[in-house]
Amino acid sequence: MKVKSDFEKKLAEILGANNQLASSQLAFLSDLTKKELASFRQAWTKTGKERRRQIISHLTKFQLDDLRLNFTGVFLACLEDSHEDIRSQAIMVLGREEDGFVIPPLIRSLREDESEKVRAAAAIALGQFALLAAVEKLPLAQGAEIYFNLLKAIDDETETEEVKRRCLEAIAPLDSPRVKELIEQGYHSDNIKVKASALCAMGRNCDSVWLPIIIKEKDNNEPEIRYEVAEACGELCMEEAIPTLIELAGDGDARVREASIRALHQINGPRGKEALRQLLDSPYHDVGEAAKEVLDELEIFAGLFDL
Repeated sequence: MKVKSDFEKKLAEILGANNQLASSQLAFLSDLTKKELASFRQAWTKTGKERRRQIISHLTKFQLDDLRLNFTGVFLACLEDSHEDIRSQAIMVLGREEDGFVIPPLIRSLREDESEKVRAAAAIALGQFALLAAVEKLPLAQGAEIYFNLLKAIDDETETEEVKRRCLEAIAPLDSPRVKELIEQGYHSDNIKVKASALCAMGRNCDSVWLPIIIKEKDNNEPEIRYEVAEACGELCMEEAIPTLIELAGDGDARVREASIRALHQINGPRGKEALRQLLDSPYHDVGEAAKEVLDELEIFAGLFDL
């Protein structure tokens, strides 16, 4: 009978359904070697779905809280999991990477995964790398690969509307006449979610030509559209959007109000700060609190900058 290695014994403790998950145990899964990852994959497939879900949730939070830990190998292995929720959660974390080596598996998930939820998550994750490519933090070849595969999914007649709209949001930073055409088409869609994605894409496209269209939608009846208006204004970082954001800070929808404060934070500058000061007296308690928090943060940052 094969004797288990120390690694396999510790792994069995982590994966055991009745064992309590401890941070010290989970840290053991950081920076696994190729051999250890092979053992992990083998053991993972024999672990119950609920336990796998618990572990991936804990690892996600753990990695976000402690940047010294690296569970990338585990998350990549989880792209082969049989459950779509686990695959999509792994993709969400991989989308926070800045190293392009995770791009090919994300593209593979976009192109080949049977789950719409997973393909949409892959598109969103690739959008973060599209941003990096747009500011030249990735090689041109990788940016081109992302662009090609997102465009291919958008043009695929068999692909779902949900995945296509996420691809539109993702491809927006990789500006081209074709991208602008797709954004325009999405904006004129009768589907509210597609239109919302087009507004999101306008912000991510970072072209001031979209601002008049974005501002025009501030009075839209759909909260989802008004939310994307605020988000897009923040992405464009143009002071001309400040009156619109002040207005949206008084919106009846809490998410819209929150997005407007976040956008004013992004715009910053003297006019942005003045707008935030005006909102300290907002009848909405959440707006006043959020505005104060942003102003305090900006003041601390300014002090550190002076030092």
